[in-house]
Amino acid sequence: MVMSAVTNTDTASSAGRRSGGANISKVPYLPGLDGMRALAVIAVMLYHANSSWLKGGFIGVEVFFVISGYLITLLLIAEHEKTGVVDMKGFWVRRFRRLLPALFMMMTLLSVWTALFERDALGKLRGDVLGGLAYISNWYQIFIGAGYSASNDFAPLRHLWSLAVEEQFYLVWPIVMVALLRKGSRRIADLAVYLFGAAVLVALVVAVLYNSGPINANPENSPAAYWEIGGRFISKADALYLSTISRSSGLLLGAAMAMVWRPVAVMRGPLRSKGRMLDGLAVIGFAILALMSWKVGFIDSSGDNSADPWLFRGGFFMAGIATLLIIAAVTHRDSLTAKALSTPTLLWIGTRSYGLYLYHWPIYQIVRNTAGTKLKFHEWVLCMVVTAIVTEISYRYIETPIRKGRLSEWWHNRGQRTRRNENRGAVLGGAFVGTALAVFAGYGLATAELKQNEVAEKLRVGAESTCSVIEGTCDDPVLEPVPTEPEVITDSGEAPDTTVVGDEPVVDSTTTTTTVAPAGPSKLAIGDSVMQGAAEELESAGFFVDAEESRAFVRGIDIVQFLSDNAQLPNELVVHLGTNGPISESQLTQMLDIVTTVPKVLLIENVVPGRDYEATNNSLLVNAASGRANVEVLYWNGLSGSCQGDCIYQDGIHLKTPGAEYYTALISGTLANAELFS
Repeated sequence: MVMSAVTNTDTASSAGRRSGGANISKVPYLPGLDGMRALAVIAVMLYHANSSWLKGGFIGVEVFFVISGYLITLLLIAEHEKTGVVDMKGFWVRRFRRLLPALFMMMTLLSVWTALFERDALGKLRGDVLGGLAYISNWYQIFIGAGYSASNDFAPLRHLWSLAVEEQFYLVWPIVMVALLRKGSRRIADLAVYLFGAAVLVALVVAVLYNSGPINANPENSPAAYWEIGGRFISKADALYLSTISRSSGLLLGAAMAMVWRPVAVMRGPLRSKGRMLDGLAVIGFAILALMSWKVGFIDSSGDNSADPWLFRGGFFMAGIATLLIIAAVTHRDSLTAKALSTPTLLWIGTRSYGLYLYHWPIYQIVRNTAGTKLKFHEWVLCMVVTAIVTEISYRYIETPIRKGRLSEWWHNRGQRTRRNENRGAVLGGAFVGTALAVFAGYGLATAELKQNEVAEKLRVGAESTCSVIEGTCDDPVLEPVPTEPEVITDSGEAPDTTVVGDEPVVDSTTTTTTVAPAGPSKLAIGDSVMQGAAEELESAGFFVDAEESRAFVRGIDIVQFLSDNAQLPNELVVHLGTNGPISESQLTQMLDIVTTVPKVLLIENVVPGRDYEATNNSLLVNAASGRANVEVLYWNGLSGSCQGDCIYQDGIHLKTPGAEYYTALISGTLANAELFS
């Protein structure tokens, strides 16, 4: 459907201008923009491979958003200036032909791979595929809590969130532009200030909604980091990072730029000789983006596991402004920036940036198996080689033919080609095998059972062997007093007088009875998900295990305080907390002061790869134990690597069964060594 956006008078005047050849919004090929795309996708791929290589490489996505907002708006303005209307149907068809074929091919190949080699992940993949097909991946991930901060899943479609944001923009923005262009494309520049203001407003709202406190996977331990909507907890950090509304500032900035910075018009005006000045602005833009990519992260692991304030308090907006500075330079044909970003290598990467982004993440996941696992350098090189090959095949034989309409030509000429093709049997056989695999994968997706990842399943089993001190399910029945006939005494302490009424003796005086509180566990282990994964083994070794996923250290203080208040402190206490955030010296001192009467207290070091607080926590544990005779430290940080066999999951934290057995043996052996507690 073609929708007119102007009156008859405007159309006539536009036609007059068109006859004069004054199409100042014409969009020429701008190779420098492909160079920008190349740098952006390289940054993103480095970040996705190993965030320690480029902490803020995800800023490249914001660069993509700004470029998309700029080009799409410029194309719509140019179309209106040329024809007097915006062909919305034509626009959407072009977008679908550009984006959908490669997406469908990637998801088909991935579904086949998963059906053949990762069948337990098919159930979870089903939701991701449906979200990808509907271009709502970002909202789906927010709803189920599967943003980039989530780990341990085989999550090969997690990157589709950004494509969903762009596609939602493509669906809505032409409608908005039809309304804005009713006054004519010549007046559109006056509206740029409103779009810029809207981008500022989005940035301010994000800054206000941002939560500066710690983020714990258990909302009860950091309630301020979540919104509760309909009984479901939504992570603020993930929602602000993934949602279309909160990430629209870049798109709006790009759109505003298109209304005031049209390449043809720039080269006809006084700015045509200002290429060097624009190069200076581009240097500033590159410096800002480089600094942010190096310093600004998503979740700040060096502190208390909180979202990085520099990102959510203006970081996205600043990245958008920096991108505009570079766009101003690369769209000027005489700038050095445009020439520098137009090298053959950058142009190859830039023109294939969509395919590189689309395919690289699933290939990463196939190699490392779980999200959150950092690739080693040689693994990354292998992934890049495979990604480049797959992307080139997709670009040449799927994306380009469909985008240029050559598929219909191929279909009409298929009969003649088939008669000339001596290998048509092999072609038909390959088509049959491919179709059969696709059907097999589709059936598997539709019927697969929804299963948890290996870590989640191990924790579920471990939870069956845990108890709760505060809820009273850790009482040790062995230590409860054996019930006997109570001795009846008078208030004076003498034996009571009795009389006989019929055949029954009757006590003449008032008696009192005493209720003895149930005894607490003699051997108690308090921990988080690491201990929960070994709960079955610890229970077999005689421990009561009060362990819970995502537990913060402060919750351990609550537990020992409850035991102390009820005179239920154990004889042997094991504490393994600190995996989910930093421990403060005051917290540790408070806990150890409460348990000074416990004969044996064993603190277990943390193993949290990639978290800067690991070393600080462990140092605090060792220092605290050195001055207390009843406290010892299990050096799990150094001993975990000595476990024989397949002991620890890919996240480097949680325990498989051999690791849980080794962990339990170390705990039991340390507690049995009486010389350590003397």
